[in-house]
Formats: sequence, structure tokens, C-alpha cells
Amino acid sequence: MDLEQLRALAAVVDHETFEAAAHELRLTPSAVSQRIKALERSVGSVLVRRLKPVVPTPAGERLLRSARQLLLIADEALLALRSEEVHDGAGPGAAGGVAERLRVPIVANADSIATWLPPAIREVALGGRIAVELLRDDEHATADLLRSGDAVGAVTADPRPVQGCRVRPLGTMVYRAKASAEFVERWFPGGATPEALAAAPVMQYDRKDSHQLALLARVAPDAAPPQHFIPDSVQYVEAVGAGLGWGMVPDQQDPGGLLVELDPAWTEDLELYWQAWTLDSPGLAEVTDAVIRAARVLRPGR
Repeated sequence: MDLEQLRALAAVVDHETFEAAAHELRLTPSAVSQRIKALERSVGSVLVRRLKPVVPTPAGERLLRSARQLLLIADEALLALRSEEVHDGAGPGAAGGVAERLRVPIVANADSIATWLPPAIREVALGGRIAVELLRDDEHATADLLRSGDAVGAVTADPRPVQGCRVRPLGTMVYRAKASAEFVERWFPGGATPEALAAAPVMQYDRKDSHQLALLARVAPDAAPPQHFIPDSVQYVEAVGAGLGWGMVPDQQDPGGLLVELDPAWTEDLELYWQAWTLDSPGLAEVTDAVIRAARVLRPGR
């Protein structure tokens, strides 16, 4: 297998069309297609379905993860060599050109992105060697992007190591059932009883959000209140503060305690972990170290 063929496969899947992949690789769509066909001949399997959007076949998905690992190591080695040439005054960037950066895609849940993770991203970006691609997904689904090869590191709630990955505990995000004072006065004048919870609107992040429904199942199993969906972590908390509904809010997003806690017993601990490929990659190690340092603000895990 040729590295440029693997790069074409990754580009087609990432950009979902041959035309967009060709633009990224500075080739013609025909040249990209020929590289994919040559790769398919070499492995003896069809790797992509030529639809719009292009999607990988099961064989393509299996190959993609290994392909991305190889490309990361190859790109890192090439950038290191170019950096040495620039420092020696012999490379194309010796006259002051912009240094190339290693692309490192990672994935995290929205609440981490909105609270404790940004210092890690800033540290890595300002380091000058890495271009971070930050993906977002539910904390219970982020490990899937490691399995597919779309990400090389993930903030996840799953402590079970993905094959070929190392797991490190990060800490705990504590969620509390909260609402604005006006909301509590209107909907819970006699307390957050099961009857009141059945009528009071509840804030949901998206259809994957299980925080509020898990609490309702525990304290008011027959409740089916109106639900508002706002898939933005910052806007979500602002909506709770504006009185649109009650919701489970992480401590990091209400540091001043401006919201009213419905019941001190209604908390949820979210244990977070960092999973990353076990590759000998200084770039990935740099990202891992930054994430571990940023997570020190979390409550230590069990």
C-alpha cells in the first residue's frame, strides 16, 4: 500500500466527495479516483461506496484506522525533517516562511469543551507544532471516533480501553439539578415534587442527553414534562438561567452559584477518561500532556 493512496482514502471519507478531496490534495478528481482504485486492487476489497456523500465500506472502515495511524507517523517524521532543514537554513522555510503543523484530531463532549478543556487547546496551539482539530460528541460516544480512526485521542466516559489505546483517568464533573430563582418560584412553590416535575419544562442538550431523564426516572418515574432542546453547552446554561426550564448543570458552569439547586441529593458524577492511540508520536504525547494538566481542575475521580 502506498501512503498517497491511503491519504486519498482518508481525504475522500473526510470530505465526502472526490471533488472536495481533490481540492484538499491539490489533485484532479480523476487522480484521486485512480489512487482509490489502485488501493482497492492492492487489498482486494472495495473500500468506498461512490455515493454523495462518499461512505466507506466495512473493509474501508477497518483500513482507515490503520491508514490514519500510518499517516500521522509519516507526517510527523516529514515535518520533523523539514523543521531541521529550516533550522539549518537549507529548507524552503529558511527565509521566514510559515512552518507547517501536524494535524491532530481529538474529540470531547460539549461540557468539557465549554469548561476545563480550552486551556489545553490554547497550550497546544500556541506551542507552534500542532494544528488541533477538535471534534464534539456525547461523552458516551466519543470512543467510537477512536475506533473509526476519526480521532487519535478522546475525552470519554468509557473506562474500557479501545483496542490499541491507553486509558488515563481525568477526574469527575459534578452535575446538579438547577433552575433560576424565578423558575423555582413559578413551578416549584411547594418544592420539586414528582407532581411538579411532571409539569415543569426541562432543558435537554440534544436527543443523546441522558442527564435530566435519568434523574426524572429516579425521582419522578411517571413524569413526562415538556422538553426544550438547545445543543450548545453555553447557551444551554444561559437558557436555564433565563427560566426556560430546569436542567443538570456542571459545577464549572455555575461557579458563582447564581442558579438555585433543586435538591442537594440530586447530583450526578460524570467520571471522565482520556483515551489515546498507543503510538510513538511526540505530537500526540504533547496533546495528552496538555489535556492531563488542564483536567487538574476537575474533582479527583474515585
